[in-house]
Amino acid sequence: MADLTEKIVSLCKRRGFVIPGSEIYGGLANSWDFGPLGVELKNNIKNLWWQRFVHRKDDIVGLDSAIIMNPSVWEASGHLREFSDPLVECKKCHFRFRIDKIPGARFERKGDASFFNVDMSVARCPNCGVGGTPENFTLPELFNLMFKTNLGPTKGNEVYLRPETAQGMFVDFKNILDSNRLTLPFGVAQIGKAFRNEITTGNFIFRLREFEMMEIEYFIKEKDWKKYFEYWQKEILDWIKEIGINIKNIHEIEIPEGERAHYSKRTVDFDYDFPFGREELYGLAYRTDFDLKNHEKFSGKNLKYKDPETNEEFWPHVIEPTWGLERSVLAILCESYFEDRERVVLRLNPKLAPYKAAVFPLLANKPELVKLAREIYENLRKELFVAWDDRGNIGKRYYSQDEIGTPFCITVDFESLENGDVTIRDRDTMKQERVKIKDLAQIINKKISE
Repeated sequence: MADLTEKIVSLCKRRGFVIPGSEIYGGLANSWDFGPLGVELKNNIKNLWWQRFVHRKDDIVGLDSAIIMNPSVWEASGHLREFSDPLVECKKCHFRFRIDKIPGARFERKGDASFFNVDMSVARCPNCGVGGTPENFTLPELFNLMFKTNLGPTKGNEVYLRPETAQGMFVDFKNILDSNRLTLPFGVAQIGKAFRNEITTGNFIFRLREFEMMEIEYFIKEKDWKKYFEYWQKEILDWIKEIGINIKNIHEIEIPEGERAHYSKRTVDFDYDFPFGREELYGLAYRTDFDLKNHEKFSGKNLKYKDPETNEEFWPHVIEPTWGLERSVLAILCESYFEDRERVVLRLNPKLAPYKAAVFPLLANKPELVKLAREIYENLRKELFVAWDDRGNIGKRYYSQDEIGTPFCITVDFESLENGDVTIRDRDTMKQERVKIKDLAQIINKKISE
């Protein structure tokens, strides 16, 4: 399975899904750009998520909050104090790693987060392989993962790039509540960039320093938290099925106390069997009333909810489902990749595929075929994102579209000129059928929605 990652990385670069960032300058560690097909795949995932969790729900509204926020936000949220990883340096090669990423390292976090019960006697450096004695490594130290920058031209006016999207939803809670006349339970959804100065990155786009999150803060009464936690567990699993990930490759992991985030009373991770190992794909946390209570304390503003029936004021509790966008892309590519002797295929869910269909003239040197095929292409692209391809022979065109996940290929031949119909080929089964040109858009839309 390990070489599957290499095959996906190669396909992504070759076909313009994901390419190394700043490549002409030698790149930048674990920086990736999403090319023409990759950005379409990402946008299709985001659009499907937004439709499912915002447009189709009466109790969720959307938000797009600022990336740079008042530094007091991160003091109130606990990120300045708690958002750190234990950093260890190899004394031989001077590479730095999270201690939990070093084979053989054993450690225990004590009550004070700055102290660790560390055993490096059998640890080995993942970079140079040195190990066997604790003296080969520095003592662990906490490394805060937030990116710092300066606001304006004055030095010392430090701000941070947000490490999560959640705090914008908490800071704007009162405004959203009042302007939309919402009553509990309700949620706020956001898709946006987050930034974490990760010590250890890698595995292609799995762990990045700049990434996108799809996140919901669902505000509830405390007594209802177990009910809504289970509700969002099911919603996450249903989403996983909808985007074409085999549920057999998903593992729900209950995170024990001591390993959860400082704000969480219960956390369940949804791990996926990536080619490089089982790793977290999505997460679900019960944040209690930690965030609103602390933001009220630090800001001095009333962030309580007033029950319209009892007039009781209280801080709502929060259930937080979180979806990583790049990790979604990677899991979907892993699930979709298929090859046999003849071809490589991305069996993407048609809703997520960059192109919904491709249009070909059977022969590129026959003006009458090209003319009709262009007319069909221009009509379809008014409501669908479709590709045009008249290069090489028809078989190569089919396989080219298979490799980028296009679910349907439409071929205009000489019969089309006489009968007003075309051949439509299914990517996965390779079966072909004749359909009327006038019915094409309706047929493709129906197949996509099935």
